[in-house]
Amino acid sequence: MKCFIELWKAKKTWKELSKEERGNYLAQIGPHMQALTEKGVEFGAWGENDPDTSNRINYDFFGIWMFPKPEMAKEFEQVIEAAGWYNYFEQVNVSGTALTPQEVIGKMLDL
Repeated sequence: MKCFIELWKAKKTWKELSKEERGNYLAQIGPHMQALTEKGVEFGAWGENDPDTSNRINYDFFGIWMFPKPEMAKEFEQVIEAAGWYNYFEQVNVSGTALTPQEVIGKMLDL
């Protein structure tokens, strides 16, 4: 299972859109996200980055996705890019195979 974590914040271009324009833009992405969930992609969690977080990174929102196959994560990235998401949001991503804490600790020890 591939885990994909995205962090984003609105650019000026997003803030300049009316609420109706924002809603229309997000509505056109919805069917693509629905198609991915029908293929087995899971929403791990979505949320707003808490301002009281220690060592907080300067992004406002996060999304955690779980992809049953690595190529599905690539499909997700292509859908987001084709939809023009990066015109409206500054975003950074983290992804990798989901491991147990013990597996990660072992990799840390091997550095």
